[in-house]
Amino acid sequence: MSLQKEFTKGLWEIVPPFRLVLGLCPTLAVTTSAENGMGMGMATTFVLVFSNLLVSLLRKFIPSNVRIAAYIVIIASFVVIVELMMQAYTFPLYRALGIFIPLIVVNCIILGRAEAFAGKRGPLESIADGLGVGIGYTISLTVLGAFREILGSGTLWGLKVFWSGFEPFTFMVRAPGAFVALGVMLALINFISLKLEERKRRAVS
Repeated sequence: MSLQKEFTKGLWEIVPPFRLVLGLCPTLAVTTSAENGMGMGMATTFVLVFSNLLVSLLRKFIPSNVRIAAYIVIIASFVVIVELMMQAYTFPLYRALGIFIPLIVVNCIILGRAEAFAGKRGPLESIADGLGVGIGYTISLTVLGAFREILGSGTLWGLKVFWSGFEPFTFMVRAPGAFVALGVMLALINFISLKLEERKRRAVS
C-alpha cells in the first residue's frame, strides 16, 4: 500500500470518532468550541505521529510479551512533551482542555494504531498512518466543536455569528448536547457513505 493511501485512509475510511468509534471520551468532553476541538486534535496528532514512528523503529527490539507496556511508556513520554509545550505556549488552551491532555496516554486511538499498525510496519508508513489518522481526528473534533459552539454559544472561534437577539441553545455545550451532536454527525457520515457506495455499485454495473 502506498504512502498516499496510508495517509488518506485516516481522513475518511478509518476516521476515528465516526469509523473506528474510538476516542469518544475526549471527543464528547472537549468539543464545546472549535478551538478546543482543534487543540485537542493537534495534541493527539503530535503524540500519534511520533509514537508511531518510535514504535516502528523499535518494533524488532521490543519483546512481544511486554509490547503493550512499552507502547504506553513511549506514548506517555510524548504526552509529557505535549503537556509541557502547551503549558509554555498555549496555557489558556491547556487550562481549557484540563485533564484530557494527560489522558491522551490512555487514548485507545494511539495505542490501537501502535498495536495494529506501527508495530508491524516501517517508519515512513507509520508516520503516514499517524498523520492521516491524526488529521482526520483533528478535523472531526474541530467540526463537532464548531457545530456545538455555533448552536450553543452563538459564536465561532469566539466571534458572534448570529444577530444580537439570538438565544443560544445552551443545551448543546453541555454533556447531553455532545451526544446529540455526535449522533447527528454519525448519521450524516453514514448517509454520505451509503450514497458513495451506491454510486460505486452503479458505476460498476
